[in-house]
Amino acid sequence: MAPLLVLVVVAGLTRLAGWGHLGHWPDSWPHAVRLGLAAMLVLTASAHFLQPRRDALIAMVPPRLPSAAMLVTLTGVLELAGAAGLLIPPVAPAAAICLALLMIALFPANIRAARGDLGIKSMPLPLRGAVQVLFLGACVLAAL
Repeated sequence: MAPLLVLVVVAGLTRLAGWGHLGHWPDSWPHAVRLGLAAMLVLTASAHFLQPRRDALIAMVPPRLPSAAMLVTLTGVLELAGAAGLLIPPVAPAAAICLALLMIALFPANIRAARGDLGIKSMPLPLRGAVQVLFLGACVLAAL
């Protein structure tokens, strides 16, 4: 639930700053959501590198995939790269689309974790699925 909270709070505060004429960049929802997603991704990427969450993420990787630890590291790096890309206007739309694809690719690990009662379990699967749809919607908005 913390990633969703970070996304909503940072995007909301950024949009408020735009309404308050504190700069032209935060004066649109796509820009505000880009900043919210970037903050959320820095938070979620930290779990890929810091214990005890790293071990929980490794446990979520389906056993048929090779080198779970390396995949967790790689996906953390991709999340950080995506967060940086969201903050660079010329590449932000492409970064948002790539992040949406990454989220889709990683969602089966969340399903596996929920069904197998392993890894990071922040919410029941139906709610996690709904939140995933919100994250994907945020990526679509950030791509505009």
